[in-house]
Amino acid sequence: MASAEVGDDALGDDPTVKRLEAMAAERLGKEAGLFTASGTMANLVSLLTHCGRGDEAIAGHLSHIVQAEVGGAAGLASVNVRPARNDEQGRMDINEMRDLIRPREGYFPRTALICIENTHNYCNGSALPVSYTAEVAALAHEAGAALHIDGARIFNAAAALETTPAELAKDSDSVTFCLSKGLAAPMGSIVCGDAEFIHRARINRRMVGGGLRQVGIVASAGIVALEEMVDRLADDHANARHLADGLAQIPGIEIDPSKVQTNIMFWKHRGIETVKLNAALRERGVLSTMVHGRVRMLTHYGIERDDIDHALDVIREVTASLS
Repeated sequence: MASAEVGDDALGDDPTVKRLEAMAAERLGKEAGLFTASGTMANLVSLLTHCGRGDEAIAGHLSHIVQAEVGGAAGLASVNVRPARNDEQGRMDINEMRDLIRPREGYFPRTALICIENTHNYCNGSALPVSYTAEVAALAHEAGAALHIDGARIFNAAAALETTPAELAKDSDSVTFCLSKGLAAPMGSIVCGDAEFIHRARINRRMVGGGLRQVGIVASAGIVALEEMVDRLADDHANARHLADGLAQIPGIEIDPSKVQTNIMFWKHRGIETVKLNAALRERGVLSTMVHGRVRMLTHYGIERDDIDHALDVIREVTASLS
């Protein structure tokens, strides 16, 4: 990062950013890529580019776009998000989505976009297969809408399904992925799509304050992420399953290890409030978050098998003391 060749990305002349964007587009099988500061910005820019004011997008009721982006679709893009129900694997029912698509006449808003999430954060980090994405894409395109993939962890999905991110994204009109999650860079996300889409997305990125200057400093870390951090994602998945298997053996903990497909898991304790449990674990150096009343834990670069075993020891001791 300290030796990165930089320019002004707001003017399109940072060579390190250009290299990262080209690498990202190639990995996702798209024509072009666009660096953004975060996954939330990447999704917002995609919504702005696909949709006009007053248009509608369909997304899962547990999706990041609905749950964790501060209503940016409505507040900043003037796009209404119409939720469809996610099942435990993060999928939305095709028939429900078909019913949510607006008729193309009269006083209805235009259904401009369908959004799916892969892996699905709040649905146990589940990976959506190519066949499902193809089915949703066909539905969207039949209705004259586009398909956007919030692929924050699409490289995790590819590792879990033993395929490539490009294969998972081939039927989409746009796809995003985060450099700062499993790929371990300090910041940044990429939007990928065809050249014309990315040209318009670049303008929208500027509108939301994403025109950065010497951003090659952090883009260089993104290049390292793509070159060196992809193959090791399977280690995170193995560590997550080891953690889930260990949690299932602790009295009072409710978790189904078979649902842990990638690096995300959710669990709860039958007799301890999650807020109290998280606070006690934090005091002992084991960090977790709370989502919908459940403990959320992830494995990532820098967490090794010994760390998992230590965390299990701490969880065992804390739950015993609080029960």
